Amino acid sequence: MITTMDKKTRRQTALLRQLEQARYISLDDIARQFDVTTQTARRDVQDLEHLGKVRRLHGGVTLAQPVDPRVLRARRVENAEAKARIGATVAARIPDGSALFIDTGTTCEAVAQALLGHHGLRIVTYSLRVATLLAEGSDFTVAVPGGFVRPVDAGVFRAETPEFISRFKFDHAVISVSGIDTAGDMGDDDHAEVAAVQAAMRQAERVLLAVDTSKYGRRALVKLANLADVDEIVTDAAPPAPLDRLVAEAETLLTVAG
Repeated sequence: MITTMDKKTRRQTALLRQLEQARYISLDDIARQFDVTTQTARRDVQDLEHLGKVRRLHGGVTLAQPVDPRVLRARRVENAEAKARIGATVAARIPDGSALFIDTGTTCEAVAQALLGHHGLRIVTYSLRVATLLAEGSDFTVAVPGGFVRPVDAGVFRAETPEFISRFKFDHAVISVSGIDTAGDMGDDDHAEVAAVQAAMRQAERVLLAVDTSKYGRRALVKLANLADVDEIVTDAAPPAPLDRLVAEAETLLTVAG
């Protein structure tokens, strides 16, 4: 016989697992997904907050601590084939001699790998992984800001990073995101990362969003921009409703890789 306490424990354990993927879940979404009242969802969140596992934020909940590095490392191989196709498609958009900003993350690393057949590129990135890949291009110029290196993804940050990026002009800014919610808002989970990418977008003639389908419908903590602020989306599959309608209304070019 399953007791009320057992159901509560299972529900809270499942919620924590979902937060490792979605990063943020609203109280209404918790109630809907677990078929409970909003009051029950709020009590679950309060219990987990008391245990130090979650933090309440803007009508919902997020993990109190960053996702375990082992989880992040596992994501490095998530959708690897799709990301390689996206990388090759984005690279095909970039002429030799271009000035680029390239974001951090595994999808942008795939873009960097695909760019190695180019010539004369001038690149600014705050990702040491991207910079290391691009260093294989013997006639590339690669600029990286100074600062502290974030574990796992090797992003480099300091307070002056957005100012550093703002000194450059880009033909293309290649960006990725942690999630795109159903309102078409793109976001990441780190305020410093969002500020750096926003600075690059302001300095770019053209913004390319490289994103795989796992990011559709996922809400991140910090808003970066809207799909309408992007010139082209390169992805491995067309987005589901209502994102497909929002892309069409924004007249953003949508390219499905492969």
